[in-house]
Amino acid sequence: MSARDIIIRPIITEKSMRDNAEGNKIYFEVAKDANKTAVALAIEEIYNIKPEKVNIVNVRPKTKRMGRYEGKTNAVRKAIVKLPEGQDISLFGDENQ
Repeated sequence: MSARDIIIRPIITEKSMRDNAEGNKIYFEVAKDANKTAVALAIEEIYNIKPEKVNIVNVRPKTKRMGRYEGKTNAVRKAIVKLPEGQDISLFGDENQ
């Protein structure tokens, strides 16, 4: 499994942006079978930054309704990656624009 198969996408929410500013943490959606070691190696390969810490959370699907029809949202596996001080991953490309 390659690094791009493990890291699916960054998760950009108000909470993730606050944690990035305060604690230098970045949230990623990762593959269902990825573990902490695989995520750390993938981050190091893609961004050339060795993470200090990796936490993984399984987010269960929520039940949603549209009128009389009921369904579920997708289940997601999230990785919370803590970066060393002074290191940063730019999620929006060039920030000078």
